Amino acid sequence: MNVDELVRDTLRESAADTVSVPAGFADRVLAVRRRRRNRRIVAAAGVTAAVVAVAVAVPLLDGGDEVRPASRMNSSDIIGHPDQSPPKDLIAAGDTVLAAFRVSKGVKQDNGDIVHTPTYGLLNQKTGRYEKTNKWAFLDVAPGSRTAAVLERELPADRIGLLDLITGKVDRWIPVDHGVGGVAFSPDGKKLVATTYAKNPDRDYVDHPMKVNGKRQPGPAPSRTGFSVVDVASGESDWHEVPPPEDEFHFSSINSREDFDWSHDGSLVFTGLSSEPFRQYYDLNGDETGVPVGEKHVGYPEAGLSPNGKLVAGDFAGSGREIAVAVNDAKTGKRAYKLPAQQLLAWADDKRLIAWGCDPEKCAGKGEFRNQLLLVTIGTNKVVPLSGFRKASDDYPGRWNPIFGTR
Repeated sequence: MNVDELVRDTLRESAADTVSVPAGFADRVLAVRRRRRNRRIVAAAGVTAAVVAVAVAVPLLDGGDEVRPASRMNSSDIIGHPDQSPPKDLIAAGDTVLAAFRVSKGVKQDNGDIVHTPTYGLLNQKTGRYEKTNKWAFLDVAPGSRTAAVLERELPADRIGLLDLITGKVDRWIPVDHGVGGVAFSPDGKKLVATTYAKNPDRDYVDHPMKVNGKRQPGPAPSRTGFSVVDVASGESDWHEVPPPEDEFHFSSINSREDFDWSHDGSLVFTGLSSEPFRQYYDLNGDETGVPVGEKHVGYPEAGLSPNGKLVAGDFAGSGREIAVAVNDAKTGKRAYKLPAQQLLAWADDKRLIAWGCDPEKCAGKGEFRNQLLLVTIGTNKVVPLSGFRKASDDYPGRWNPIFGTR
């Protein structure tokens, strides 16, 4: 897959033929397109082991009829499978687990539209293995990685399912009054923010053409209507109208998804790119607010703030052919560390990050898209491979993108 195809597949870059996008914009959005789950991660307490585990214990009953998830049963600090890509068996580091991964394929419809259809590898918490599923149009995993919020095809959906990752069954359906295209759990798992749409945000429309590589093809039609804050326990929700912005250079002009997500402390929700002036915050009553002080220097990398809020994942920091990324001071935004990685994805704890990268001793000069999941330690720059090199397979026809949760 070349760069143009990767950008198109990830962000379905778009717009009308006359739209001009600022230099480097697509590259920045490419990193943001994959959903961030790092802000919810809490540092693991008292973790001292540093063993790469190759097996997952069978879950046991944890008092009564409660079954302990496989991600908790295997208490090894680092659980990696450098020989697997896409992963087959549980991957975790610190308090963070690879809860799922996703690939997407454009499926042409009879009328010429293209629906970007996901395939998920979803962690089965009973077996500790990732199971392929094409059933869901969208999903997000709750803190603890025991439950997933799922949306049926085709979007927008009229209900949200709560899927038990041990039994593999939907425990409950939450009906919604406005069609939903995306969901995200709050950091405490008690609420969902559901982004509402008038049209399927994963469909490209013949009557909204765009030009890619000099050829016209179906394009996105931004149709976000707002967001609902859903109480998971009761199923009650409040909807707030927030249409897509009209600025042609905004995220929505090149991608019809404008999903909402949660601030680091869960008091606000936001949408848009991870940088001003594109990022917009709202309180849970639907009123727009300013950027929280603690998130002022949160940028494009998915990892965002460290669990303690003191550090923030930075962008590319290499020089020449050096592959490196920055970790910055969250208060000042100034560089505090430089790590040998390509893209920071999630925090394992306050001192270690999960990243896309490539061990310099194994793949120097082999290209930025030859990468695997790595665990990188701040200060020592120690690198531990967690997965094999990213690629497509017979079961997952596309480059897989991770979805992280807590153990």
